[in-house]
Amino acid sequence: MRILVTGAAGFIGYHLCEALLKGGHSVVGLDNLNDYYEVSLKYDRLQQLGIDTKDAQQEKVQSSSSIHGEKMIFVKMNLEDREALPTLFKDHDFDVVCNLAAQAGVRYSLENPASYIDSNIVGFLNLLECCRHHNIKHLVYASSSSVYGLNEKIPFSVQDNVDHPISLYAASKKSNELMAHTYSHLYGIPTTGLRFFTVYGPWGRPDMAIYLFTKAITQGKPINVFNHGKMERDFTYVADIVEGVERIIEKPVNERKELYKLYNIGNNSSVKLMDFIEAIETSLGVKAEKNMMPMQPGDVTRTWADVDDLIADYNYRPNTPVAEGIQSFVDWYKGYYEL
Repeated sequence: MRILVTGAAGFIGYHLCEALLKGGHSVVGLDNLNDYYEVSLKYDRLQQLGIDTKDAQQEKVQSSSSIHGEKMIFVKMNLEDREALPTLFKDHDFDVVCNLAAQAGVRYSLENPASYIDSNIVGFLNLLECCRHHNIKHLVYASSSSVYGLNEKIPFSVQDNVDHPISLYAASKKSNELMAHTYSHLYGIPTTGLRFFTVYGPWGRPDMAIYLFTKAITQGKPINVFNHGKMERDFTYVADIVEGVERIIEKPVNERKELYKLYNIGNNSSVKLMDFIEAIETSLGVKAEKNMMPMQPGDVTRTWADVDDLIADYNYRPNTPVAEGIQSFVDWYKGYYEL
């Protein structure tokens, strides 16, 4: 298949591109390479895919991979670009689109709300319009566990009410689900929304907890532990996430009854934050100094994904133990930063 992956220089996007290429697919990766976090990490991910940094810096120029040839093409582009995006769809006969491009981060949405509307709402609408006019067989897109807001029912189910988001990031992701439903209903576009839970692993985002904790501990600095450590998360290793996404992309969508579908994608368990920190300490062989902090605005105390539907429909089986996943991240971190 020929697959468009947006957010290809991002954490999950990079890993998905690697997996799809290994599976024999052709991939066009799109990313705007914004500076939400250090762009050098994004360029380094792309280099793993064989995309030269100088090539990646060129706006709207399609660059092929030195490793995968024309099987992997990258283009620097904003989803908000209403002229360039349709041209990209016209130039490539995409079978499937996987949208992982978004302005990420719950806390950052308090500081820069406009970027969430531009990327997550306007950009997603443009993508839906392109899917509509270019006969895309299946749109797979990233939603988020943040849509559950202050939901107290555990584990979180896609049948739960999600009408009370507590951050603009969450509201933008809920909006994506509603927009996808509309386009599936009006235009017969098969869409699958994936509510990602807390993903971690090598090449992860620097604003994520495991990255922040590892960086601080290796530098001998204290770590900030919010809600005084009384937090739990459905921490999911990136390889397990990517395997699930890959199965959804590869399985013919006409085998299911519904055009519009939502799934949770996570580890199907909840891990105490203090246990997660302890596993990082064990991997590093260093005890962390902890600053116990109050709850952050827009944050939630506990997440836990009910992934029964994904297991039933795609035989999804996340199986990476937290200690093993953390060790993989720590090993990558030490190698990347030459510690």
